Amino acid sequence: MTATGKYLRIVLGIAVIAALIVVPMNFNRYGLYILSQWAVMTIAAMGLNLTLGYAGQISLAQGAFVGIGAYAAAIMTTQGMPLIAALAVAIVLCFAIGWILGYPALRVQHHYLAFVTLAFSTLAFLVFRNEDWLTKGIYGISNIPRPNVMGFATNRPLPFYYFCLGSLGIVSLAMWWLIRSPWGRAFVALRENPVRALSLGIDTRRYTLMAFAIGSALGGVAGTLYAPLTQYIDPVPFNLSLSLDLLMMVIVGGSGFFFGPFLGAMIAVLLPEWLRFTQGYYLMLYAVAVMLLLIYSPTGILGILDRYLAERRTKVASALRAVAKSRLETAP
Repeated sequence: MTATGKYLRIVLGIAVIAALIVVPMNFNRYGLYILSQWAVMTIAAMGLNLTLGYAGQISLAQGAFVGIGAYAAAIMTTQGMPLIAALAVAIVLCFAIGWILGYPALRVQHHYLAFVTLAFSTLAFLVFRNEDWLTKGIYGISNIPRPNVMGFATNRPLPFYYFCLGSLGIVSLAMWWLIRSPWGRAFVALRENPVRALSLGIDTRRYTLMAFAIGSALGGVAGTLYAPLTQYIDPVPFNLSLSLDLLMMVIVGGSGFFFGPFLGAMIAVLLPEWLRFTQGYYLMLYAVAVMLLLIYSPTGILGILDRYLAERRTKVASALRAVAKSRLETAP
């Protein structure tokens, strides 16, 4: 990458961050709720992107981990405990369950693994619905308080949106570091060719379990934000459809691309709202738009950009080779 391209990416990133901070100041309550939901779903999709996009392990249980984090936050905060304690419990619990759920990935792959994670998602939903003594079942948990952050209350929509946005920023920085660490390179090697990765001395067993565990923990983080965002939870939002929505976010945005979950969550959360002017047709148009995108580019939105940049680099390299060849031919 040239220095100019690097500076342009930095300027673009700063502009996007500034827009996310300044523009929502003029939004109403519902607009801030939608943006907060986008930030929360992006965190959950980032966890699934680590498991699927980087480690190559499919999972249909990410929605269940969001539910575990949400119920941990709801149960503990309604009992007077701080959200940070609920966050710690959710991370540890989801990490441990994700590690255990990763064991089937050591023996089965692809659609077989999808069925295993689907079974866990169904089991978690049944626990949320039927264990009234813990989750209050179909009646749900209400009056979930929003946290105070360093003395600042987040009861109003705008401060809580900034809290969600700041949480997304912290998770993004941690994920950026992880992907560029030796762990991230090991995850990619595991996805591309597990046999070759094993021959290079990579402990494929440990990294498979780690991919599931870390991705699941991020689902728990998203859940601890989702509970105070809605301030009421019941089992319905955490059924299989949430896991499928998160899977769609990763695939539509670009599986294996760092910014894929950001774009995928934007499409899944914001696009239906933008299409509401079509009244009863907005969900149909949304579904058609997603299908056309995946038909045109199975690698998602960022796959289109990556393919364009690859073709551009190829053309530039070909032109440079042609110029060098002509100079050699004309040289005395």
